[in-house]
Amino acid sequence: MFDTLVRPRLPAAVADYVADVLRAHPCDVRLSRPRRTKLGDHRPPGRGRPRHRITVNDDLNPYAFLTTLLHEVAHAAAWQQTRNRWRRPRPHGPEWQRAFADLLAPVVVGEMLPDDVRTALVATLDRPAAASCSDRGLALALARYDAPRPGLVRVEDLVAGAMFRTECGMVLCAGTIVRTRRRCFELPSGREYRVHGLARVEPLASVPPDVVSGRSARSTGRSGRCGASSRLPARRGR
Repeated sequence: MFDTLVRPRLPAAVADYVADVLRAHPCDVRLSRPRRTKLGDHRPPGRGRPRHRITVNDDLNPYAFLTTLLHEVAHAAAWQQTRNRWRRPRPHGPEWQRAFADLLAPVVVGEMLPDDVRTALVATLDRPAAASCSDRGLALALARYDAPRPGLVRVEDLVAGAMFRTECGMVLCAGTIVRTRRRCFELPSGREYRVHGLARVEPLASVPPDVVSGRSARSTGRSGRCGASSRLPARRGR
């Protein structure tokens, strides 16, 4: 299964190393359709499931796939190390951080990756983030290897007041930047969302007719799965 499912999605230079990692930390790896809220996940062994199960979104570029896969394998490794404790460690606590750093180190030291990705990963080794998109430097480095998407721009590159449309059809107006996200306001409702600055969206020069007529994504019932990107979702501000 590794050679048919996982190896084709990895950078060729690291495939053999990842195969060794999965032999040392046996996991069932599955592909998932793109999810709005996560790139991958891990489930420990349980009733009827003797092995760890990992899922990774199937739309990731090879370097994002590698990073996400090792992130989830680190969860499996940390779980194994602490399985006999009466109290479970935090999901992204020091046990996971050490496991993730240990898995990343051979890839970084072995110079198996492009310079920008390797540099971004080195910066995360001392204190890895809970998610790749939480680390702006790493998210930017990984995003450079996404397939081109003509006509789309990053939310952080829009000027304040610019309008844009998300992949699911929501029309928003860009506001101020708050850390890694941007305050945005849905048209015509004015409802606030926080959209990740690296999300790619379609800029608009004027208010679309469907917004003028009130037939927005929300009014037509299409907002249930709405997000600025399958991997960097819009979320409602508080």
